[in-house]
Amino acid sequence: GKIGEDEATRNGLHELQSRLGLAVPPSSIECFDISHLQGSDSVASMVFFRDGRPDKSHYRRYKIRGYDGINDPGMIHEVVSRRVQYLLNENIDLPDLMIIDGGAAQLARAREAVNAFGIDIAVIAIAKVHEDVYRGEQDDPIRLPESSMALKIIQRARDEAHRFAVTYHRTLRDKKGRKSLLD
Repeated sequence: GKIGEDEATRNGLHELQSRLGLAVPPSSIECFDISHLQGSDSVASMVFFRDGRPDKSHYRRYKIRGYDGINDPGMIHEVVSRRVQYLLNENIDLPDLMIIDGGAAQLARAREAVNAFGIDIAVIAIAKVHEDVYRGEQDDPIRLPESSMALKIIQRARDEAHRFAVTYHRTLRDKKGRKSLLD
């Protein structure tokens, strides 16, 4: 039931805190994903989770400006920079945790983007292959057990970011398709 689910989610947030060495259980999580079609029309999505649940009013979509072709780490750097710049400009609270879809290279560029602002946000990446969680350039990735509620929260955010990016992509592609019929 709902109560059990809420408790499991709460436990998962506490597990994330201890596994990742965070100061607090991450009540606000932003997760980023890049989506491209044969390297054209790259877009990024950002989904927002509050207390382990999606909060769609905070979702954002980005058209990639700085890169053509396929360069996921570069695109992640661009989008995280744009997001942090926006939060700082608007004086909005920074998230407790950022999750990046990808591995060590994506994580390094996301970190670089955050550090450029001289602020401290916990950033991790999740790689599809073995669902390895990357925390830092020096650390070996951690592999959370499949039953881990912390892993489930990370996966939920990643899957939701992916779904949101793909949906956005489809919208753009359909618009384009209609436009070319009229050209």
